[in-house]
Parts: sequence; structure tokens; C-alpha cells
Amino acid sequence: MFGTAQSGAHAYAKVGIETGVTAASPHKLIVMLFDGALLSVASALQLMKAGDITAKGLAITKAILIIDSGLRASLDKKVGGEIALNLDALYEYMSNQLLLANLKNDPGILEEVQKLLHALKDAWCAIDGEKNAFRQPESVPMPRAYDPLAPKISTLVKA
Repeated sequence: MFGTAQSGAHAYAKVGIETGVTAASPHKLIVMLFDGALLSVASALQLMKAGDITAKGLAITKAILIIDSGLRASLDKKVGGEIALNLDALYEYMSNQLLLANLKNDPGILEEVQKLLHALKDAWCAIDGEKNAFRQPESVPMPRAYDPLAPKISTLVKA
């Protein structure tokens, strides 16, 4: 009648993700795609080591879909120029490596893709950090006018 606790937790997590997506900036959406791909690759690694071939294949497929239909599809090669073309080639390489890792059941290949995704995510996050470093805080507190009745900070040292 009510379903399992796991299905309830899954539904709650899905709502949280959907809410995060609708509220996210385009930059944050890319970070979320990197997080999803990294999570899928980490899951595939764990499942590969556990010998769960079917679930490993599904996790790798999910990572490939995120890379191809999310990260790669979001590239604007006309505006992005050489950087976008290089990223496109790197995303294609990662997808091919994931297929190879699945076929060969090779955790080393998954770890390579994981390192590449981490490096790209870190670089992407650094770009946003630089952008935010130059932005003025949205709510800067104004200095208070002198108030002779306001409490004074004591300069006495307690013994």
C-alpha cells in the first residue's frame, strides 16, 4: 500500500535533484553533469570489483550517456573554437575508453576516465571561482553611523 522505504528515499532524492536542476545556473548544471558522470564511473568501478557484470554495464552506460548527451552536447563549437573542439575530442575519447573498460572489464581504464573527469570538473569549478572572485558581494553591510548610546567594547583585561 505505501511502498518500501527505499522507493520513498529514491523519490525524495529525485525531487531534490529535479529542484536543483531547475534552480541551477548553466555553470552549475555542467558541474552537476560532471558529478553524475563521476558517480557513475565510481559505481562502475565498485560493481566491476564486486563482479556484478550487469550493474557495471548499466553504470558505464549511464556515464557514457552523461558525457555524450550532457557534456558533449552542451558544447558550442562555433563559439567555443579550439577549446570546444578539444573538449569534444576528449569527451569522445572518454566515451570510447568507457566502452573499452566495459568490454575488457578493466578497472584501470575506468580510473583513467575518472581522473580526466575530476581534472575537467576542477578546471570548470575554478573558472566559476575566478568569476565570483571579481563579483561584489550581493549584500554588503553598511557601516553604522556613530551611536553614542551603543555599548562600548571593553578594553579591560580580566585577571
